[in-house]
Amino acid sequence: MMLNVKGIGMTSMRTRERMVGRLKEQGITNHKILDAMRNTPRHLFVDEALASRAYEDTALPIGYNQTISQPYIVAKMTELLLASGPLAKVLEIGTGCGYQTAVLSQLVDYVYTVERIQPLQKKAKNLVWSLKHKNISYLHSDGGWGWPEHAPYDGILVTAAPPEIPEMLLRQLAIGGVMVIPIGHSGGQELQRVIRNASGFEVEILESVNFVPFLSGRE
Repeated sequence: MMLNVKGIGMTSMRTRERMVGRLKEQGITNHKILDAMRNTPRHLFVDEALASRAYEDTALPIGYNQTISQPYIVAKMTELLLASGPLAKVLEIGTGCGYQTAVLSQLVDYVYTVERIQPLQKKAKNLVWSLKHKNISYLHSDGGWGWPEHAPYDGILVTAAPPEIPEMLLRQLAIGGVMVIPIGHSGGQELQRVIRNASGFEVEILESVNFVPFLSGRE
């Protein structure tokens, strides 16, 4: 398929630059993350009818009652994940449309990404592959199980909100590893950063967020 990666009008590089400028104003300082956001054609990850809104600072529907997170949240979670330096192996729970996956793949050595909704995952995989991001493995599974075969992970990023941190994900975090995850029910969620050390887990509560709920099973 022919992809209009550069975009035109409201999907053009000028519009992307405005998004990056806004991210800087919102406190995102990691230049590698800003570059990855600039270089990733967000308009290709939403329905064509919504493409003109792709670079607005808002979440947008991607079907199956799922959303693509607002650019600020994608950048903020990525910055929190990478705050201590580069990571080799990252587990992403919730591939969704693949936008966060594509951003992560430009910043870490390898991404393992899990999605419970198979049609979403298939579409994301095809798009991300066509954008030449190939340091990624995909699994259709219940996100609460993680991907134990490749554990432990230096980082885990979760893009849906469970009421509490899934035990299986904590077990798959390496010593010194970091997890960024939204926790709570709709209307009362908070973003948390979990760091595993030799004696246990340190949990830092960061800011209020609004994510789709973390669901079990596969579709």
